[in-house]
Amino acid sequence: MSEELLGRLVLGVTMLVTGGLLWWMAGAAADGRLRRNNLAGVRLPSTLASDEAWLAGHRRAKRPTRIAAVCSLLAAVVCALPVPEPVVYVTVLGAAVPILGFVIYGAVVASRAAREVPQD
Repeated sequence: MSEELLGRLVLGVTMLVTGGLLWWMAGAAADGRLRRNNLAGVRLPSTLASDEAWLAGHRRAKRPTRIAAVCSLLAAVVCALPVPEPVVYVTVLGAAVPILGFVIYGAVVASRAAREVPQD
């Protein structure tokens, strides 16, 4: 296996798995299947304050997190296309910017939504 093919494979699988996990996590946390925890999800003091705050925050963060997932999945597709190697690397690095941006935006809106939940 050539180095170029191995690089494409590693990047493609990484972006595919990242996109899949982001997609699943966004849905599972927003519908209550992923409960408050210290491993996955938007883990900020505001979202960890209560189960209600966790759910409210993740419901609000679902769309931007899923958009980040789509960006990652699109980058994975480019890794499989017969394009020059630099195009693959630029695409993956370029995709990291909107992925990070949408994840951060999701955390911001999740925190705001969680703080709106009345605390007992």
